[in-house]
Amino acid sequence: MTVTQLSAQELFRAAYENRYTWDKNFPGYTANITYKHDDKVFTGKVIITANLKAEVLDVDDESAQKAIHGQAWEIAIHRVRRSFEDTHSANTFSYGKTDETGAVELLMGGKAEGDKYKVRNNEVCHVHRLIHGTYVTIDTFSSHDTGEGYLSHRYDSVYHDPKTGEQKGGRSEFVDEYEKVGDYFILNRREIRTEIAGKFSTQEFVFSDIKLLEPVAA
Repeated sequence: MTVTQLSAQELFRAAYENRYTWDKNFPGYTANITYKHDDKVFTGKVIITANLKAEVLDVDDESAQKAIHGQAWEIAIHRVRRSFEDTHSANTFSYGKTDETGAVELLMGGKAEGDKYKVRNNEVCHVHRLIHGTYVTIDTFSSHDTGEGYLSHRYDSVYHDPKTGEQKGGRSEFVDEYEKVGDYFILNRREIRTEIAGKFSTQEFVFSDIKLLEPVAA
């Protein structure tokens, strides 16, 4: 019996399609937000619309408003359902090394030349991508299994200069928690601990009273 090895592209496609995303019927939602940044606390409201635009209400502090909007936008952008072809048709994939945890490295060519991923247990557990002129490296340590795809639970991120390899800013550690509202899993808490010059700064975003919006009549 011969075992046909999956191509690098097929392995990555399977993990890509295993991510949890919202479907085309997603109506959007509103939530109350409590944002804690070290010893400061801000409250307000967040709206994510059906077309995945984020809006922050009732937050007067500009830096807090910007931080909350940034997270709301991140939440929405990662739940967009885009086909593999739309995202990766201009890229090629080849196998790299397999590490001691069984994670298989995938090296990108084509449009995304230089980017790298690792896949383990049909989940993308490592991302090394050039985004807006900076390399972003994300390692995922645990995930939530929704039964309809996985969501990252604990992960970290670090930025590097693509020319010098020098680290930019501190390493950030994330913890994401979700709840099911109607048919959809929605982030209800994100904690970010960032280490800069040996000191930790903590941000916590708590989304409560999450309510789906009424679907817009066709």
